[in-house]
Amino acid sequence: MISSAAPPRSARDAPCTAEASAEFHAFFERHHAELARLAHLLTGETDAADDLAADALLALWHRWDRVRDAEHPVAYARGVVANMARGRIRSTVRERRRVALFWSQRSERSDGPDVAAVVDVRQALERLPFRKRACVVLRHAFDLSERDTALALGISVGTVKSQTSRGLTELQRHLGAGVVDDLAGRRK
Repeated sequence: MISSAAPPRSARDAPCTAEASAEFHAFFERHHAELARLAHLLTGETDAADDLAADALLALWHRWDRVRDAEHPVAYARGVVANMARGRIRSTVRERRRVALFWSQRSERSDGPDVAAVVDVRQALERLPFRKRACVVLRHAFDLSERDTALALGISVGTVKSQTSRGLTELQRHLGAGVVDDLAGRRK
């Protein structure tokens, strides 16, 4: 008996023309490294960055017919990576809370956290809330305009301005003004 059920989602959604495939392949080649770098800077996880970029590109492939017709497909791709990174961070935070809860119930307690003497940029970025981190990374590590950053994150240009400013202020508290000025390209 032949089933009349719809094909699996991946087969149904993936574009099947040679032209679409070639366009996606070119898009992949041009933007994979950038998307992996964005994922790394947002999550701080080297090992997960390539996986996040690949997962984002797979999601784009399944919607390639719509993505390629979009006004800013790269901004859309950055948004997908940012959303996936946010999900991964949330998952990691939940797991850390579960571990912390487990260890807090043990009788062994330390007098305080072991604070490292030197805080590097990545550690300081990890301290920022996700939206501030994303704005700072896209604006200064990827050198995107405020408009392109807003497109990638799905927020207003005003929000990009305020979150970037507040993020840089927090980084200054953690790293010092001179380091942040160098990172933000405001060299004297």
